[in-house]
Amino acid sequence: MSTETITPRAQEAGSAAAPRKQGRLGLILRHVTIYLAAAIFVLPLVYAFFSALKPNTEMFSMPPRLIGSEVKWSNFAEVFKFGPFLTYIGNSLFVAVAGTLVVLFVSATAGYAFGRMRWKGRDAVFIAFLATLMVPAEVTVIPMFQMMQWFGWVDTFRSLIFPFAFGAFGTFLMRQFFRGIPFELEEAAKVDGAGTIRTFVTIILPLAKSALAVLAVFTFLGFWNSYLWPLIVTVDYNAHGTLPVGLATFSTQQGTRWDLQMAATIISMVPTTLLVIVLQKHLIKGIAMAGLGGR
Repeated sequence: MSTETITPRAQEAGSAAAPRKQGRLGLILRHVTIYLAAAIFVLPLVYAFFSALKPNTEMFSMPPRLIGSEVKWSNFAEVFKFGPFLTYIGNSLFVAVAGTLVVLFVSATAGYAFGRMRWKGRDAVFIAFLATLMVPAEVTVIPMFQMMQWFGWVDTFRSLIFPFAFGAFGTFLMRQFFRGIPFELEEAAKVDGAGTIRTFVTIILPLAKSALAVLAVFTFLGFWNSYLWPLIVTVDYNAHGTLPVGLATFSTQQGTRWDLQMAATIISMVPTTLLVIVLQKHLIKGIAMAGLGGR
């Protein structure tokens, strides 16, 4: 009698334990995969960091060594003595911050006009605006440079900021996010007497903080890492040169200071890394929500 009652319970316990074991095994495999992928991406950065601490003569030693014969922390200080590297950092920060603010303003207002306001020809204009994403950036370099010459903006910060302030990517991102906000909020605001601008500033923008954070990070990275356009439109690198252009100055006719170039590269990664860490929560939320709109 007791044997007949225990056996079914044991079978039920065993059948319930099997899915739990499979779930734990799947969780472990997912974690292992994530850690391996993270290691693959982090390994070049680790090698670059230790290379920045090597003597220049050991950068290409064979067999390759992760740590050199001596650890030269002085390479990070020597970067600022090699050239106006601090000026390059300041210029990049100014261009990236100012450019990001301009892009956020333009993208938010244009995205609101395309996503929330109803006007004749809206969809056709948006499709034409969106089609500019298919044009390679290299194709627009010569027309943009001629336009900067016409404006008299060559070798100025304005030429580094405004040509990229009206891109379609930010407008598309903000439009998709705005279309996911209930229209009843605007209707309630209109009932309370709020106009279009007040509704946009006090209701729509506060709800779009996550999408704005995503756009801010992407835009800041774009300005911070831009190399081709600053190289073309800048004449006096000591006055208006940005960080990517400054990194190339470590290569001279006498050779390349690879140790200092690696140290400068590590230093240049600090602002963008801090930005991503600070906005991490908004980034995750914004990426999850930005593409869910659609009315």
